[in-house]
Amino acid sequence: MQADPSAQQRLLDVQALDTRADTLRHRLATLPEAEKVRDIAQRRQQMEGTVRDLRILVSDLTSEQRRADADVEQVRTRQQRDQGMVDSGQISDPKALERMLGELQSLRRRIGDLEDVELEVMERLESAETDLAARQADLDALADDEQQLRSELAQVQEAVSAELAETERARAPLAAELPADLLALYERLRTSKGGTGAALLRRRECEGCRLTLNAADLAVIAATPPETVVRCEECDRILVRTEESGL
Repeated sequence: MQADPSAQQRLLDVQALDTRADTLRHRLATLPEAEKVRDIAQRRQQMEGTVRDLRILVSDLTSEQRRADADVEQVRTRQQRDQGMVDSGQISDPKALERMLGELQSLRRRIGDLEDVELEVMERLESAETDLAARQADLDALADDEQQLRSELAQVQEAVSAELAETERARAPLAAELPADLLALYERLRTSKGGTGAALLRRRECEGCRLTLNAADLAVIAATPPETVVRCEECDRILVRTEESGL
């Protein structure tokens, strides 16, 4: 393949821009800010689950407290009714009065038991409400932090994307000036060689594979006309010759 030496040297400029673009794309894909956003989003989701469970618990305990309150009120109402009958003298039969007094005593014990249950439910509800308030505060703080991190991520992504776009714009006119067959070979090699399709031969070393060429290979390259595109015998990349090549 033949290509003007200046075109071969411009190929190195294209390679430098492509390397820069690859670096920027990799940076976009591995931004530490993105990892922070993923981490805090996961923590927020976990906290949302905790808050949701606590809300359900508070709702259940609130219903349980209402039932406990109703049970106490029901027994207390019956006690007040029976006590009113005793106090008003409506029960004249001694045996009936004795049974009523015994029932009142049972009702007082029942009220005491129900009030213990009521108090226990109330304490559990209060504890759950305290936990819910604390976890909700944690969730709100996580949401605020996540919003801040997402804003910082967007700023970094915008800056890197702008730099990438500028790099791609700078590449376009340089690539357009290259011979089509040289550019096609370069693109094919770049795809198969980890992003580097052309390398400078500097001080008898290929900057693509970082290996020093032996004397025989260097002699062949030195005898090759400047217009002829040469390839590295070790890595097969396009070798661009300059005054720094050491030939």
